[in-house]
Amino acid sequence: MLHSKDHSSKKDNLAVTAVALQDHILHDLQLGHLSVADYSKTKIQKKEKRSKALKRDAKAVVDTGLKKSSQSPKVEDPEKEYVLDPTPPPLTLAQKLGLLAPPPLPLSSDEWEKVKQRSILHGDSLQPCPICKEEFELRPQVLLSCSHVFHRACLQAFEKFTNKKTCPLCRKNQYQTRVIHDGARLFRVKCATRIQAYWRGHIVRKWYRNLRKTVPPKDAKLRRKFFEEKFTEISNRILCSYDTNIEELFSEIDHCLAVNRSILQQLNEKCGHELTDEDWERIQVQAARREIYECSICLTPLSLHGDCRRTAGGTSSQRPRETVLLSCAHLFHHTCLLALEEFSLGDSSPFHACPLCRSCYQKKILEC
Repeated sequence: MLHSKDHSSKKDNLAVTAVALQDHILHDLQLGHLSVADYSKTKIQKKEKRSKALKRDAKAVVDTGLKKSSQSPKVEDPEKEYVLDPTPPPLTLAQKLGLLAPPPLPLSSDEWEKVKQRSILHGDSLQPCPICKEEFELRPQVLLSCSHVFHRACLQAFEKFTNKKTCPLCRKNQYQTRVIHDGARLFRVKCATRIQAYWRGHIVRKWYRNLRKTVPPKDAKLRRKFFEEKFTEISNRILCSYDTNIEELFSEIDHCLAVNRSILQQLNEKCGHELTDEDWERIQVQAARREIYECSICLTPLSLHGDCRRTAGGTSSQRPRETVLLSCAHLFHHTCLLALEEFSLGDSSPFHACPLCRSCYQKKILEC
């Protein structure tokens, strides 16, 4: 009799253990519709509990319109981090009987900070999402209690596909999740850095272009090209800023040509015609009246008629220099006048100017 009772109790314990393990496996796989309890009964019980709770919490409220809330709606911080599953799942029958270890308690703020520091040390937010292999950018990001980081949508899709709550990397069961924004923060810093780099590059290129326009290069070819461009730019600027009247310009040119022609005609009248012997005699008489006895160029005495010195033997001791008479009645040494004409490079024959009166002249050499 006692043997049969012990045998029946062992069978009951074995059945309870099998049911408890089966219930734990179903809860672990999140297959609620395969629960041990009847699905239809559990569904009816849930509906009844929900209706009772609604009836119990219902209150009659009369809106008089007198009391109005003046407080503005609170704006949540977009950078705030929070835990997605703050309460642990209920214990299964196997966990209540001590057959399996209960789920870990929710992590505290310090523990989450340690997990986050471990993830930052590994650089998980700097790497792409292990599921989709894309950058986190500004999309929602979750941190698991095993310090692995994923896109929130990618992790939800993975859980839905595998039908269980297991880390895609380390296969840890019943992990805890926390929403973080490290990837978005790093992405903003990266974008700001890139924008600043492009802006600095634009400023430097603009400064260098202005520098190339003002400072000539050292290379000979580039330096020549630089000055050619500068000269062209200055010429275009002058042409654009100067209002040119073509008719007035041509009339001014014609007037200048007419003046030049009249001056040349006057010079030809003065210096162009040859003087006769009578003219030279009249000029020589005029020069004699001036009593010119020395050359105004070398300031030495002139050799006039009868001034040739002779020795006792009848030969001259020094050959006198020839004296030249100009049409303006001035006298000079011929050699001095030739030297002056050669020195005056701007003048050309027959438009040489007299050293004294600055008039055009014709010359005649006087004999001793």
